[in-house]
Amino acid sequence: MPLARDLLHLSLEDEKKKHKKKQLVQSPNSYFTHIKCPGCYKITMVFSHTQTVVLCVGCSTVLCQLTRGKARLMEGCSFRRKQH
Repeated sequence: MPLARDLLHLSLEDEKKKHKKKQLVQSPNSYFTHIKCPGCYKITMVFSHTQTVVLCVGCSTVLCQLTRGKARLMEGCSFRRKQH
């Protein structure tokens, strides 16, 4: 009787769902992002799992809200992951 999944060779999606300590190659799940304000187009660097509400420096609009894990971007904000 064959298994439904290959336990030795997991797919990339299954590996990403695991906790960071239980992955085959341990790596953090957090990262820094550049967020562009929809009003004044200024770019702010924000941590992905931030613990505070982030405001724009130029026009003081809210860029991201808190959740229990990753921060949630507000509507109209664009972002990109910061390269190493």
